[in-house]
Amino acid sequence: MEKLKLNGFVILNAAVVAFLACSFTPDLRGLLPLPLFIFGLIAVNVLPFFVRRLPGLRLRFCGHGELCLKTFALSLPISLAVQLFELRNFARDWRGWLLGAAVCAAVLAIVFWNGIIAAYCSSVQLGIRLRTAGLICGMIPVAHLFMLGVIIKTLSAETETEFAKHRLNESRRQERICATRYPILLVHGVFFRDFRFLNYWGRIPAELEKNGARLFYGQQRSAASVEDCGAELAARIKEVAGDGKVNIIAHSKGGLDAICAADKFGVSERIASITTINTPHRGCEFADYLLNKIPDSVLKKIAGTYNAALSGLGEKDPDFEAAVRDLTASARAEVAPALEGVFCQSVGSRLDRAVGGRFPLNFTYNLVKYFDGPNDGLVSEKSFPWGEKYTCLTAAGKRGISHGDMIDLNRENIPGFDVREFYVRLVAGLKNRGL
Repeated sequence: MEKLKLNGFVILNAAVVAFLACSFTPDLRGLLPLPLFIFGLIAVNVLPFFVRRLPGLRLRFCGHGELCLKTFALSLPISLAVQLFELRNFARDWRGWLLGAAVCAAVLAIVFWNGIIAAYCSSVQLGIRLRTAGLICGMIPVAHLFMLGVIIKTLSAETETEFAKHRLNESRRQERICATRYPILLVHGVFFRDFRFLNYWGRIPAELEKNGARLFYGQQRSAASVEDCGAELAARIKEVAGDGKVNIIAHSKGGLDAICAADKFGVSERIASITTINTPHRGCEFADYLLNKIPDSVLKKIAGTYNAALSGLGEKDPDFEAAVRDLTASARAEVAPALEGVFCQSVGSRLDRAVGGRFPLNFTYNLVKYFDGPNDGLVSEKSFPWGEKYTCLTAAGKRGISHGDMIDLNRENIPGFDVREFYVRLVAGLKNRGL
């Protein structure tokens, strides 16, 4: 019913736009008074914002852009057909025909740019790649029409997905399915930090909080040895847990840091559960190969560049080389045992082809595959299992799920895998265990 209503609105809006666009052609001139023309032009460009009650301004503008572009796409062929028909008047009234054509182009341009600006400023799913392709293809005949279709399809999928998630969260709001007994401590991986305006976990924290979760962040250094990060994380666990406990969800190297904190720094009694996400419990043979092959001078230069960059971002005493060496298969020859009295589980994912991952994972996928076998673009599938329970994830089709996808790094809606709902279900499972 909702889709029929929207389609009906687009058809009606497109018909009005086409009429406005052609209202100054010789055959229709004078049929529409100028005040009504101006009112109609404002109405067709404003009404799409109010047709759907989408949650939040960002999504409202995204839906607005979608409907404006659909209106443009439908009104364009109608307007062009009328202009071609009006060519018969060109010899008799060429000035009138040019005026009508100019008004037609202006009306269509206003509707188009209204939609494209709203879409570019609000959509998450368009991303940099589609935005760039849109700008380039916009200057190429035929290709620009194809790209317009891709943009409309992307916007439509985004608004439908987000609206469905909103309704789902509203339907279970009272259940608070993520309101665990103990708070959740999200622990980041290597070379990233918990920045306020650049969330390591993408849209996941907001989704968990909508469903009742209490969240905190690890805040350990992004580039340091597992032991150094473990010490920092142990202090953070004590701070967050207080007299109680915490549930840890840790991604990548963060999983090793969390286990180290519990095992070596005496905070296991303050941990209710540890869930590792795509953590290299058995290290990466690919990392061993690189460290053995790269000349020491080159490694020092790379490490120095990384450390300088991280220091510039506020990192205290970053140590790129120590962080990388702790991720090798040789450094992780002995897998840490599950912790007594702590519910321990692990999750991993598989990327099924290189193009499924974003840079640089699309580059490293085949290299890791050569040394380690099936992987997520960085870590092999065989390195993920740890604890009482292991879950391996992939998506239907040829894409798979990358290392970055597991933390919503690109804020991308992946067909067959809803990363936000995965974490909601994961935390709901902890709640059901009384944790």
